[in-house]
Amino acid sequence: MALPDPKPGLIVRYDYLWTHEATAGRDQGKPRPACLVAATDPAVVPRYVVLLPITHTLPTDDTVGIEIPARVKQALSLDDTPSWVIVSEHNIDEWPNAGLSPLPGLPDTFSYGFIPPGLFAQIRARFLELARAKQSRAVHR
Repeated sequence: MALPDPKPGLIVRYDYLWTHEATAGRDQGKPRPACLVAATDPAVVPRYVVLLPITHTLPTDDTVGIEIPARVKQALSLDDTPSWVIVSEHNIDEWPNAGLSPLPGLPDTFSYGFIPPGLFAQIRARFLELARAKQSRAVHR
């Protein structure tokens, strides 16, 4: 069971830990799709990645998200319920890590595929904008 190379735009199944869960003392989240937005150089050990959660919950006043179009969700074999990539918080974790899990019903598959380049450019740009403005919350795992 080989893990995919951690490239930006990759959607993996990951036990994302929300900042409010980490603040409450939890150290593990619920497995969900997550968008890998950045990775350190492969020569760096340990290698780190930045992961953004994908959720069905509509973003609120303190959360910024980018909706995933239905056609993209279908191409990634995600469900048909509206979903958002949350860009106002993120997890920083080693790669590989224990939070990665196989897709339901596919024990050797850890990736849904890649977000299309145009949509990923929007996600990355908004994430970086918020991070530079110190409006993005992080959980270091």
